[in-house]
Amino acid sequence: MTWKQKRVLKLASIVVLLLVAAYFLYPLNESINLGLDLQGGTHVVLEAQDTAKTKVNNEAMQRVKSVIKRRVNGMGLTEPVIQLQGERRIIVELPGIENPNEAIQTIGRTAQLKFKNEADEVLMTGDKVKDAESGFDSKFNRPIVVMELTSEGQSKFAEITRNNVGRRVGIYLDNELLTNPQVQEEINRSKARITGFESIQEAQNIALQIRSGALPVPVEVIENRTVGPILGEISINKSVKAGIIGLILIVIFMTLTYRLPGVLAAIALAFYSIIVLGVLSGLNATLTLPGIAGLILSIGMAVDANVIIFERIKYEYQQGKTLKASVESGFQRAFHTILDSNVTTLITVLVLAYFGTGTIKGFAITLGIGILTSMFTAIIVTRMLLNTALDTNLLQKNSLLGWSRR
Repeated sequence: MTWKQKRVLKLASIVVLLLVAAYFLYPLNESINLGLDLQGGTHVVLEAQDTAKTKVNNEAMQRVKSVIKRRVNGMGLTEPVIQLQGERRIIVELPGIENPNEAIQTIGRTAQLKFKNEADEVLMTGDKVKDAESGFDSKFNRPIVVMELTSEGQSKFAEITRNNVGRRVGIYLDNELLTNPQVQEEINRSKARITGFESIQEAQNIALQIRSGALPVPVEVIENRTVGPILGEISINKSVKAGIIGLILIVIFMTLTYRLPGVLAAIALAFYSIIVLGVLSGLNATLTLPGIAGLILSIGMAVDANVIIFERIKYEYQQGKTLKASVESGFQRAFHTILDSNVTTLITVLVLAYFGTGTIKGFAITLGIGILTSMFTAIIVTRMLLNTALDTNLLQKNSLLGWSRR
């Protein structure tokens, strides 16, 4: 393969990458998931409570986290944050929710399901229920919850109904009576129904709680902070403004210092912006204020890489080499320096992503994506643009070159 064919292949690859990134970014206002600090939502801190039977420990907290995660995912929220804090507390951040109180009720309810007879004796518990879905009664069009029982639960439920024909069996959730039907006959089916809901939304919440399982210990809301969407919009506007100002200053600096090569580096930065946002959108990542800070930091590292490359090219050119040889040698000699500096930063990113939580992890992941993308644009895209400028003899003009021989 000739050098021209290789260059065409590189150009085609970059164009394809840009098109893929643009595909994920369209439409821009819907392609990026925004965190709680940017789109608003609710920040809740829950504290686990000891019971007579169960004490709060690490195993119990891990189970609490797992159950709450299943409940939050069942609510269909975008990129919630669920993390443990200390020995008893768990932080839940719910971006973009419309009804904070209802969401808190759903995620924080213990959801202990019990079947009791008229003597208030527990006949069966929720661990015999495999699944639960909300729906409507075909006869009266009332909201209901249909529970799918395990094989053991089906046998147990058949025994309960057989022994209580003509009597009532109450279904309780956290000792709150949901329904108290009279048993007409033995029910030997894999599904059972719960009625008595005021709305389909209530039935959906109950079904979600039953489906996700009961909390091993009760939790209490000790902090509930709502972030309004207006504050999030202000944060976005300030971040965008800061980013634009920073990019303009970078373009001015690079253009005044390196002239045409500086302009080409600025074009590579535009490529960087499209690609990194496309990667974030394609990965369905959540962008937060610390994440934006990570992106801006990676832009600075991309500029730093271009400065190292251009200064190396200038040095090679001043040593008497031709311009084309200087460009080739400059990229080769600068590559190891750029690689070493970025690898050390990536090691820090990996440590933060592994041990960090919440916004710290978001900052690390966003910075890592930005660093990898900046290396690509600085080493591949900028080099391709410089070689194209060399082929068209634009860099042969001293007025367009940011360096000269001594």
